[in-house]
Amino acid sequence: MDKHIKAPLEEDEILNLKSGDYVYITGKIYTARDAAHKRMYECLQENKPLPIQLENNVIYYMGPSPAREGRPIGSAGPTTASRMDKYAPSLLDLGLKGMIGKGKRSAKVIESIVKNKAVYFAAVGGAGAILSKSIKSSKVIAYDDLGTEAIRELEVENFPAIVVIDKDGNNLYETAIKEFAQI
Repeated sequence: MDKHIKAPLEEDEILNLKSGDYVYITGKIYTARDAAHKRMYECLQENKPLPIQLENNVIYYMGPSPAREGRPIGSAGPTTASRMDKYAPSLLDLGLKGMIGKGKRSAKVIESIVKNKAVYFAAVGGAGAILSKSIKSSKVIAYDDLGTEAIRELEVENFPAIVVIDKDGNNLYETAIKEFAQI
């Protein structure tokens, strides 16, 4: 089922999302990849404030290519989410409600998604040029020295994604395999 949702995420929106739903996200989301996650984790270990407010927000695991003239961002495809798995539970515990990436998540992340009533979305890998068309603005807000791995604030409009893991832990990667095996 296609759903239009706003970011930051509202609790009632999360409660209505089901694994397998196609969603179009409009609003403000953040980007962060491996190096930015490592720095945020180090901040938490040292009891320092994070550079972004996590509560109800969405992090897109993406590092863009340079923007073409007249565009706010270059190709903006997802990166492999499992690379952030060691950091994700801590961020979810602080109120992060959505993550966008590609690929499977660890059992520990899935448990944390359920515990925190969050959601994991997948964006289509290899479609970065198409996905970038949904990004209306992009600005670096933290860790500028990391280049493409800096944290960015994105304004998105109808950003397409699929709910892979919903707040109940239903996992599209597992259910799709079972459904396919029955054919």
